[in-house]
Amino acid sequence: MATASKKPKKTDSSILATFTPYKAKKNEEYMNDKQKEHFTAILTRWKHELMEEVDRTVSHMKDEAANFPDPADRASQEEEFSLELRTRDRERKLIKKIDSTLELIDQDDYGYCESCGIDIGIRRLEARPTATLCIDCKTLAEIKEKQERG
Repeated sequence: MATASKKPKKTDSSILATFTPYKAKKNEEYMNDKQKEHFTAILTRWKHELMEEVDRTVSHMKDEAANFPDPADRASQEEEFSLELRTRDRERKLIKKIDSTLELIDQDDYGYCESCGIDIGIRRLEARPTATLCIDCKTLAEIKEKQERG
């Protein structure tokens, strides 16, 4: 039976845990140039790491592609490839979201809730750099979603 290669998977949290948290100065203006640079660096590095993962997947699939005579081995490999492709698809969507977030930074619209307009907050953005809602609006949206689903 074929053995699936076990390589450690990077998660959003492991990628985002590698930066130095921003230290705001007293009475510092929200989303000033230094803060924008901080988040641009985080987002750019995150996108770069996701793109590297895509390249690794392509190489892995080319290297591991084999026509196993045993149907169970073939099915295992196809399932492994299917899971990898699904993961890459989610990451492709995340890369688009990162690109649109970088665009928001360029337009000076980053860091503000798209629903109510208040500051999202540095710590929340460090935890989720692509966040577009403040914690209160996000909580309300999740409650509404749960109610709609039943």
